[in-house]
Amino acid sequence: MLTEKTVQAILDLQKHYPVKRSALIPALHLAQAEVGYLPLDIQKQVAGLFEIDVNEVNGVVTFYDMFFDKPVGKHLIHVCKNVSCMLRGSDALLGKLCQKLQVHSDGTSADGEFTVIASECLGACDRAPMMLVDEKVVGPVEEGMLEQILVEAKKGPGHPSPVENAEASHG
Repeated sequence: MLTEKTVQAILDLQKHYPVKRSALIPALHLAQAEVGYLPLDIQKQVAGLFEIDVNEVNGVVTFYDMFFDKPVGKHLIHVCKNVSCMLRGSDALLGKLCQKLQVHSDGTSADGEFTVIASECLGACDRAPMMLVDEKVVGPVEEGMLEQILVEAKKGPGHPSPVENAEASHG
């Protein structure tokens, strides 16, 4: 279950919107930042905070590739698979990355460090082929750069927590 701190952050977030359901996506980010992913019991708790059916929450969680309903690695690597990136070699890049980490797309490495996600447009077509490594846009990427990208990612803290970021900006 979510901590009281996160529950309160979600309730406070709802106050910033004329219709509290509009805060669902940011609330799911907060919940996921605490737990690491959004299992059904957390989805039910969030649904209760919004007074909506859990199927609505689950629909959002399963639609967007930024939410996870099962555990993921410490570092998230989204590889853009949209047209601009595909035309510039993202399919081969994704294949090479998966081979290097010994995972399938949407899989997590055996050491739990990396989850590789084939994502729709990440909004940086000018950097095609590109990746989003945790919160960092990287591109254009060539296969020879993958090892260094992984080394640099391991040096970072991993996917950041919005709750911690909010505290840092207020404290």
